[in-house]
Amino acid sequence: MPRPQKKRSVHRPPLRSEFKPTGIPSCDLEVVPLALDELEAIRLADYEGLDHADSAEQMEISRSTFSRLVERARHKVAQFLIEGRRLQVEGGEVHFQGNLIRCSDCGHSIQTSFESKPTECPECGSSNLMDLAGGHGHGRCCGRHQRRNRR
Repeated sequence: MPRPQKKRSVHRPPLRSEFKPTGIPSCDLEVVPLALDELEAIRLADYEGLDHADSAEQMEISRSTFSRLVERARHKVAQFLIEGRRLQVEGGEVHFQGNLIRCSDCGHSIQTSFESKPTECPECGSSNLMDLAGGHGHGRCCGRHQRRNRR
């Protein structure tokens, strides 16, 4: 029986969760699911340029697990680009270290913690705000991660 998967630490929820080729309706495209931890692996290795050991430490997983994760993520991104599929970011056992709130009226994004959520947009004053971490089925982080971030 395999060990239960450990929750991976992810910096923030993504701004966008779906990408597709232009001019083709979504319903006509095959979906490539990209888990939140796979997106984080791409962010750390390819966007931030960190090595696998440092990336693994940030995600609180082993280096070998990180290497497998980033390899799987790169394959999915290649499928999306080469085969023209729809890439959908979703799921996975993760804990967000921080949160993003987006104004549904003006589109402004606010970086925040889970302890302090704004009630109105600093750009337009709207109270029509969307919690992006909640949009991925994630609520308040567990106490272990909150304590770690306060150090």
